Amino acid sequence: MWESGSEEVLQTSCPPSDSEDRSGARAAAEMPPVGNDGRTAAKRGLLERLASGEVIIGDGGFVFALEKRGYVKAGPWTPEATVEYPEAVRQLHREFLRAGSTVLQTFTFYASDDKLQNRGNYVEQKISGQKVNEAACDIAREVANEGDALVAGGVSQTPSYLSCKSETDVKAIFRKQLDVFIKKNVDFMLAEYFEHVEEAEWAVHVLKESGKPVGATLCIGPEGDLAGVSAGDCAVRLVKAGADLIGVNCHFDPTTSLKTMKFMKEGLEAAHLKAHLIVQPLAYHTPDCNKQGFIDLPEFPFALEPRILTRWEMHKYARAAYDLGIRYIGGCCGFEPYHIRAIAEELAAERGFLPVASEKHDAWGSGLAMHTKPWVRARAQQAYWEKLVPASGRPYSASLSKPDSWGVTRGDKELIQQKEMTTENQLKEMFEKQKIVSGM
Repeated sequence: MWESGSEEVLQTSCPPSDSEDRSGARAAAEMPPVGNDGRTAAKRGLLERLASGEVIIGDGGFVFALEKRGYVKAGPWTPEATVEYPEAVRQLHREFLRAGSTVLQTFTFYASDDKLQNRGNYVEQKISGQKVNEAACDIAREVANEGDALVAGGVSQTPSYLSCKSETDVKAIFRKQLDVFIKKNVDFMLAEYFEHVEEAEWAVHVLKESGKPVGATLCIGPEGDLAGVSAGDCAVRLVKAGADLIGVNCHFDPTTSLKTMKFMKEGLEAAHLKAHLIVQPLAYHTPDCNKQGFIDLPEFPFALEPRILTRWEMHKYARAAYDLGIRYIGGCCGFEPYHIRAIAEELAAERGFLPVASEKHDAWGSGLAMHTKPWVRARAQQAYWEKLVPASGRPYSASLSKPDSWGVTRGDKELIQQKEMTTENQLKEMFEKQKIVSGM
């Protein structure tokens, strides 16, 4: 179920049905054709397309998807797979493109030099950040050209900032990645996944040096960033820093993220500022999260599957985001290609075409009319899937969790960057603290 207080927003934003028994076959007949990949439109730049009102669909979460497939290590969450397993990265890009993504982000999340050598990470020494970032750009461009999608070069928060290093030091980290993005001529820049708006501002300052459009997204909820800056003020600060596109990504589900976006939009309106809006939330329900988001949930990161949104819930999310005035709509951790396809299908009328992946996915399950069993054939209708409340199948599972609220943020000794592996004594200290905090 949607979290308390949000169900009405998402349900009323669904496309209206002609009748309660509207069939999937009728819905399919009304849909635009499959296979028009928007090649003509894609030749325009990001800002030109957004200014025209075009809906831009982002891609999904790479570190979680590739960790499940065996190509990324949980913990560091770094993207050395661009060098070690390029075909795995290439294939995931292709699946998102086929599902409807019009932007492919370079797989450069956590690809800053300091992160690639933090706590025993071998990547900076054995491969180098430059090679990881270059390979990410090459792969994304190769696949984007197969459908003429746009490529976004991305940077994210750094261990250096959390360790209280200077603005000069942190900007130098971003600038090394930017040098690669300029060399590889990505289409625009994206500063994503920032818990503190100050660091995001620094990232925007650096990325603006490229002369290309710059987007900035914070991993914050309705309460604002971890330093206590409100969501509305965060939006204002990002625009004043020079961001052309602002919003949120990761850490929270679509419902919570759209609440945050509403506050950010109101903040811009009050300050008489304008910017394009982007939202790329989790694919997990997080009504029980606190200010720091899903990383505080006891299930993070290996037991989140019971929280995954269905494709039909993604339809609701896409419609609600569109109705809020957001025109760059995508996803982050947990988002698989079929989730992106659901967004593309929900907004197909606005975009004028369906993604290629819809060739094997009839509207609202209408393909089930071909099923052998009659009770399954009876589910070939929009009304059935819109109203379904899925069961978890877990007899002893609680509906909500109690987040681990350690209250740790920038400057805490436990966040300070170190090149050495976490020691056994450090782990023991963490284990003992967990017992106290969680009552285990």
